[in-house]
Amino acid sequence: MDAILSRLFSSEEEELYVLDCLGYFMIFMAACTFVALLFRDVPYGRYAPSTVMFRVDARIAWFVQELPAFLVPFCLVVWTSSAKTSLLPNQLVIAMYFCHYIQRSLIYPFLIRGGKPTPLDSFVLAIMFCMYNGYMQIRYLSHYADYPAHWVTHPRFIAGSVLWLVGWLVNMHSDHILRNLRKPGETGYKIPTGGLFEYVSGANFLGEITEWAGFALAGYSVHSTAFAIFTAVVLSSRAVSHHKWYHAKFEDYPKSRKALIPFLF
Repeated sequence: MDAILSRLFSSEEEELYVLDCLGYFMIFMAACTFVALLFRDVPYGRYAPSTVMFRVDARIAWFVQELPAFLVPFCLVVWTSSAKTSLLPNQLVIAMYFCHYIQRSLIYPFLIRGGKPTPLDSFVLAIMFCMYNGYMQIRYLSHYADYPAHWVTHPRFIAGSVLWLVGWLVNMHSDHILRNLRKPGETGYKIPTGGLFEYVSGANFLGEITEWAGFALAGYSVHSTAFAIFTAVVLSSRAVSHHKWYHAKFEDYPKSRKALIPFLF
C-alpha cells in the first residue's frame, strides 16, 4: 500500500497538506449540510421518499457502507509504514476509532431487526464518506500525529477519553433499546423507553455525538474535530426530526422529553 501512496503523493509533506485540506473541507461540508438540513431531512430510514426506485436492504446497506470505515484504516495500519503506531497516545486514539467501527460495521448490521431499505444515492454517498473519513483519520493518526510524551496524562486527553467511553456506551445501550422495542412478529413504531430515552428522543444520537466529541478532544487535530462537527450537525438534525415525528405520531408521547440534550433541547 506504500507504493500506492507514493504514486499519489510526491512527499510526506504533500500528503500531510492534503490531509489537512480534507479536514478543513469536511468542516465546510458540515456548514453546507447544516444549511441543507434546515429544509429537508436526511433521506434514509423513515424519511426515505416512497418514490425512490432503487433501494438497498437495510442490513446489506449498513454492512457495505460502513465496511470501508474499517477496511481502509485496517489496511493503512497493517500494510503501510505507519511511523506513529508504536506510540501509546496514537495507539489509544486509533483504538477509539476501531472500537466504534468494528461494532458499527461488523456487528451492528447483523443485529438489525427489520429496518427500511436505504435509497441507493444515500448508500453510495455513505460509502464515499466512510472511505474519505477512514483514510483521513487513521492515516493522520498512524503516520503524522505527533503528541507530547505526557499526552496520555494530559487533562485534555483524559477528559476526551472519558467522554468517548461514556458516549460509546450510551450509543450501544440506546441501540439495544431500539432493537428490542418490538417483540418477534411485531411491526410498526413504538415509543422508546429506558436509559437516556427517558430524557431525550435521540439518545442514540446523543451517545454518538458525545463519543466523537471525546475522540476529537483526545486526538486534538483538525481531522478529528472536523469529524466531530460533521457528526454533530447530521445527528442533531436527525434527533430534532425524530422528536417532531414522535410527537406527531403518538398522542401520549412524553411532553417533558427533549430532542437531544436532557432538560434543555
